[in-house]
Amino acid sequence: MKILPLIGLAIASIIAISVFLSVILPPESNKNQIRVVFFANISHAAPIVGMENGYFSDQLGDTKIQSRVVDSGPAAIETLFANSADLAYVGPAPFVNGYVKSGGHGIKILSGAANNGASFVVQSDSEISKPSDLAGKKIAAPFVGNSQDVSLRNYLAENGLKPAEKGGNVIIYNIANAEITTIFSKKGIDAAWVPEPTATMLVENFGGKRLFQEQDIWPDKKFPSVLLVGRTEYVEKHPDIIKKWILANQKSIDWINQNPQQAESTFINFYKKHTGKTLNQNIVHTSFSTIEYTSKIDEKAISLFAQRAYSLGYLGRNGYNLDDIYANSMEIKQWQN
Repeated sequence: MKILPLIGLAIASIIAISVFLSVILPPESNKNQIRVVFFANISHAAPIVGMENGYFSDQLGDTKIQSRVVDSGPAAIETLFANSADLAYVGPAPFVNGYVKSGGHGIKILSGAANNGASFVVQSDSEISKPSDLAGKKIAAPFVGNSQDVSLRNYLAENGLKPAEKGGNVIIYNIANAEITTIFSKKGIDAAWVPEPTATMLVENFGGKRLFQEQDIWPDKKFPSVLLVGRTEYVEKHPDIIKKWILANQKSIDWINQNPQQAESTFINFYKKHTGKTLNQNIVHTSFSTIEYTSKIDEKAISLFAQRAYSLGYLGRNGYNLDDIYANSMEIKQWQN
């Protein structure tokens, strides 16, 4: 387990490689195909339910859908720039990182998908109760540039703390959620800032204490956790397909909100097929209760994520511009209505 230094350089390298690949790889998309990536997280229930219930295939008709599960936001953004995906469900921080590092041309926001759904969990016997208690502690969050990573590092900065690689005394491990679960269970870390269902699994399976849900520390008590974003070239070439996808995305969200118990069962079945593991129904129910499924785009919160990422050095040193992050914003809003 290693502390990851030179974070900004690492993110820049990923984007640079992805942009290079997008140039040398031949286009794979055509008018009869769309490729989408998302996570096996409960906050990604919109694409999961939409795929499992057939809403996307019903809307798109003869258009072939290729779906793939990825581990992290940076990985999802990389698939777009490498031209191996056309759409991605991803958190706001990886989107902003990718958008800025690529010069603002390659990806656009199409819709919202979920708000909230992340928590800060400490060990059962932990004496951590306030920010100053985090000094000298080991804390885990998903991959560098992930939304939880940005939120954790911003929280430390706001409370006068620094990670070890920046000269401070808080050790941050950026690792996959599955590895976080394993290390937490062995008490190899003091706390974790993680999405659902990992947060609730740490509480229910390993006696962790949920110190707070992330929305509790946001100005409006909510934050965007999942956005639907698209590769600009594909979006501009196939607006009819994008329109149908957004309609199916909305139908999926509506069904989740109207049928919460069935939505939970759908996710459990999907998770079993994808991982071979069965999630406890109580864990899934608790996880769902922490999330708001919505297609609304919280522009202020996305801007705040960008400000935080920039202050952490994730967006370079020369400022950033988010003026063109939405795909034909007026038309998209019309589709959503």
